[in-house]
Amino acid sequence: MTKTPVYAVAADGLYTGDTMGAQVVCISRTDGALGEEIGNLVAERLSFRYVDEQVIERAARLAQVDPKLVAAVEQRQRLLRGLIDKLAAARDLVGPATLSVGLPLAAALPERQSYRAKPEDLRLLIQAAIHEIARDGGAVIVAHAASMTLATRNDVVRVLVTASVETRAFRVGAARGVAAETANVAIAEGDRNRQDYLRRFHEIAQELPTHYDLVINTDVLTAEQAADVIACAARARP
Repeated sequence: MTKTPVYAVAADGLYTGDTMGAQVVCISRTDGALGEEIGNLVAERLSFRYVDEQVIERAARLAQVDPKLVAAVEQRQRLLRGLIDKLAAARDLVGPATLSVGLPLAAALPERQSYRAKPEDLRLLIQAAIHEIARDGGAVIVAHAASMTLATRNDVVRVLVTASVETRAFRVGAARGVAAETANVAIAEGDRNRQDYLRRFHEIAQELPTHYDLVINTDVLTAEQAADVIACAARARP
């Protein structure tokens, strides 16, 4: 039986072959590349959940921490460090319990009250949350380097959504109502933060196209067109 190729698309832009398809789509994105919009559209096309900040909320639940500690995106790093430090003072939480993904809870929790948060702790919690979401299936996970965390799974499509600096700066400037110079500074800072995150949490010195199954440039493609391509690839995943 001949398989329908990935590029076989019906008139409505959706893959029509017979296949189980991917259970998870991971979308990494650069600022101003329309990644969030595309992620939402892909979730609609596949009838999947759209997951972004839920990763942080799931990490808080896995760590047995009050959900009120979960805050806005811009406070994520600081609050996660506070989350771990709070766990450090709760020695009664340390025990033989194991997260459902197989990571020992004690590995992510402190052994003594003098403990202070380390990047490794944040990585363990976030990765555990991503693994739990992937285990449930039916999810489009945006950001959090989920493509790297789930790199060994065979039911995942890993996508990088990007665009030229000029296009991204124009979009950021228009969205935030700032001058081109300010937008360019924001883009450069966002790119540095992405690379720093990959280096600290995944020991990746240089992000490569081969880290992904699909790289999409939205200089010309619209969010709708990009979502069609990703949904097609997800449905065609063997």
